[in-house]
Amino acid sequence: MAERRAAGRSAVEPGFLQFNDLACESVGGKEQESVESDGLLLFQVIFATDEWFAPAANLLKREQPQFIASAFTEFGKWMDGWETRRKRTPGHDWCLVELGVPGLIYGFDVDTSFFTGNHSPHVSIQASCLDPAPTFTLEGDRTGMAASDSQMAAVAKLGSEAWPELVSVSELKPGFSDCCHNYFKVEYKHRVTHLRLNMYPDGGIARLRVYGIGQKDWSSVSNNQDIDLVALTNGGVCLGYSDAHFGHPRNMIGLGRAANMADGWETARRLDRPKKLRVDQQGILQVPGWEWAVFRLGHPGVISRIEIDTNHFKGNFPDSCRIEACTLTPEEEAQCIKSRWNFRKWQVLLAPQKLRPHLRHHYSGVELTLNRPVSHVRVIIAPDGGVSRLRIWGRPTKAAPSNQHIAASKL
Repeated sequence: MAERRAAGRSAVEPGFLQFNDLACESVGGKEQESVESDGLLLFQVIFATDEWFAPAANLLKREQPQFIASAFTEFGKWMDGWETRRKRTPGHDWCLVELGVPGLIYGFDVDTSFFTGNHSPHVSIQASCLDPAPTFTLEGDRTGMAASDSQMAAVAKLGSEAWPELVSVSELKPGFSDCCHNYFKVEYKHRVTHLRLNMYPDGGIARLRVYGIGQKDWSSVSNNQDIDLVALTNGGVCLGYSDAHFGHPRNMIGLGRAANMADGWETARRLDRPKKLRVDQQGILQVPGWEWAVFRLGHPGVISRIEIDTNHFKGNFPDSCRIEACTLTPEEEAQCIKSRWNFRKWQVLLAPQKLRPHLRHHYSGVELTLNRPVSHVRVIIAPDGGVSRLRIWGRPTKAAPSNQHIAASKL
């Protein structure tokens, strides 16, 4: 079938933006695992030196920053980010972030949106893997507050000032729309659970996006246990797609059910749709084009169940979907990424299925046509539309997961 070439992407956008945001509030914190990857959604900023104008928890909001000119609090101008007071004492401001999903980090976006005369001029980021995790947290609205002596004493025991540096002291651009995204590529091959974000010396940052791939301890998972192999908490990751006009495919492997349409994958309307639509004997639209998204599973496995959830997509759900699968070595995966997945060895896992709006669709048994281990899946929707969640349940094989290695990707 015909494919539409994806719209050009900005040359300044790094490849790591395709990965999962491991710190976003929507992926949870101190998650409670379940067979369906649901989780307890908690904020993960566990310490901040100062939060006078705006609390550090705002750094992890899923929504894009906003600016309300008329909004003020009793402490000053309301800002949608983390903003400290103008420092008049020795030192600098910093906070600690507990990742919602521990894993490998490939890059950061330190977003200064709307902080145009009050952004932090410089930043650095440090990391650690803490086991056990610290037990202290921040609760409630912290606007107008600063760390207490007891909080400072507790956090000092972590020795975070000596953690490995992922981003050295670097300049931040102000929050104007053409320069607010400050991207930092990371070369660090160790699992991370906590970050220390340093502002020099003070100021504001709107959002912190931590792009990476989750790491799960697969040694604790039985080969006879069904698990969602594509979930971001289990190391699943999107490696390519045809279109993401309204929402990125990585949203489909998030926790729980989608909050709204923005929390799913949604494409633009295809322009090659026939002027008059026709269906086959199964009621599936006959169209020349389709959209796709490729995922690497967190661990190779034999697939036993699939869920396609069109929750919230009521007038813009796909007409149909099918799922293909294959097994790739890291070298083969790198070549596929380089060729934008011009790959002809996919095998049908789930034949085309008619979809309905705002509904969980479940497939198992004879509906699934592969009974061997696979490492990658390709979700194909026709002609276009939105899917909120994808679940790929299966039993992991003894083969080691391949998410320790990933090629540079330019989607």
